[in-house]
Amino acid sequence: MNPIIEVGDQSGLRVAVYPGSFDPVTNGHLDIIHRAAKVFDKLIVAVLNNTSKNPLFSVEERTELLWRVTRDLPNVEIDSFRDLLINYMKQKNAHLIVRGLRAVSDFEYELQLASTNRKLCEDIETFFMTSTPKYSYLSSSIVKEIARFHGPVADLVPPEVEQALRGKYGGGSL
Repeated sequence: MNPIIEVGDQSGLRVAVYPGSFDPVTNGHLDIIHRAAKVFDKLIVAVLNNTSKNPLFSVEERTELLWRVTRDLPNVEIDSFRDLLINYMKQKNAHLIVRGLRAVSDFEYELQLASTNRKLCEDIETFFMTSTPKYSYLSSSIVKEIARFHGPVADLVPPEVEQALRGKYGGGSL
């Protein structure tokens, strides 16, 4: 017999947070989301509202795009935050951070982040997921650069994101 879990009560659930800027969400991000959703009971994809950056898409646009491309995943929640990740994790009663690794060059930076998060809160664990090889080169920055010059991005992002990029960069055929 399964106990009833009230809204907000995460006891017994493996809740993970996949934080990032997702400006915009790429097929590489979606690969990690789909795979992590199979591993954890609940996956919160958390859009960082970093006021020191100048993103192409607003936090609201990024969360909406993420919701649209993950709505078929029942255990995935889309949210945003502007505080320290550790504070957000405590607020969500989550103890697992999911991070994607594309290449060895990502590892050093990600290791620093994981070590810092662990120093701030020893109850937090970071799980690294390597990207699927076909997405190992892919980043939001690369996608934006291609889209800015009206290059093809259909194989790099979901159709909803391709359309949003068209809107940002004045139409053209992407």
